[in-house]
Amino acid sequence: MKPFAILVLPLGLALAATAFAAGESVEIAPLPEGSVSAEQGLDHWSRIYDVTSSPRCSNCHVGADNLPMWSGPSYGKTRPHGMNINAGESRIGAETILCSTCHIGSNGSKEHGAPGVNADWQLAPVEAAWFGKSSVEVCNQLRDPARNGGRSFVEIAEHLNHDVILHWAWNPGKGREPAPYSLQEHVNDILAWGAAGMPCEND
Repeated sequence: MKPFAILVLPLGLALAATAFAAGESVEIAPLPEGSVSAEQGLDHWSRIYDVTSSPRCSNCHVGADNLPMWSGPSYGKTRPHGMNINAGESRIGAETILCSTCHIGSNGSKEHGAPGVNADWQLAPVEAAWFGKSSVEVCNQLRDPARNGGRSFVEIAEHLNHDVILHWAWNPGKGREPAPYSLQEHVNDILAWGAAGMPCEND
């Protein structure tokens, strides 16, 4: 599976699709560029960062050490994934043990059982590493085509809509806190931030 699949869409096109894991219908309805002020855009960014920095997202957005993390209130202290797991340069564990060995097609019923989703479980590409990074760092990273898979803000929203593994963040299984807000609200925040020109606090 390629780490980035780019879908080019006209800015004004509104699409709807099913968020399979979250069980909600997600609408991609871009706003006209410039229709959201920079100040409002920063408010939307703040909410986006609430999601990207949450354990459900950041734990797999790690660097070149290829170590997924365990963090968040339900895990106690922040630490690397147990059992000496290393996803390797493949980011799917091909060099040692595949992530899919334990991360199967659905969440288990046991507290903190291995999360599952009907997609290939893997770490985000190393270019998208943001575990432990500040809001300003992640903001500049997410709007940088060299580090976001060459995506526009509309394509970032589409990526969230179509990549089923990302939907798991809002349906993470027993004993885990879901990502804040909802998938639709997160998509809406990305589209509003984009319409504002993707502002960051260091602009």
